[in-house]
Amino acid sequence: MRPYGKKVWLIPDAFLGSESANDLTTHEAVCVINTSGDDADIALTLLFEDREPMTCFSAKCGAMRTHHIRLDKIRGEGGERIPYDTPYAILLESTAPVVAQYSRLDASRAELALMTTIAWSPEE
Repeated sequence: MRPYGKKVWLIPDAFLGSESANDLTTHEAVCVINTSGDDADIALTLLFEDREPMTCFSAKCGAMRTHHIRLDKIRGEGGERIPYDTPYAILLESTAPVVAQYSRLDASRAELALMTTIAWSPEE
């Protein structure tokens, strides 16, 4: 199969809420598909309004595989976590072409809210 996708993706509106009112946990995920024959090493840079970027998060998506990067579970190189209740944006950079999608499950109320969108990739 031919490699579809891009090596750079942007997600401008991320927010990991701390409240959950159900058995489900409020969470976000960056879902990646890699149709190339090479494993994709993925670097996530988090950008904030009022603090320095966080550059410590990484993941891997195998060749011809998908990977759902749960942002409430990911840990940085030194054990860092993504801060809760803080707006941020995500810059995803990959060593192989991938397609990225962002999803957020808000379980802070009995009525769940799910939002998903394809990430944006600049022309390369």
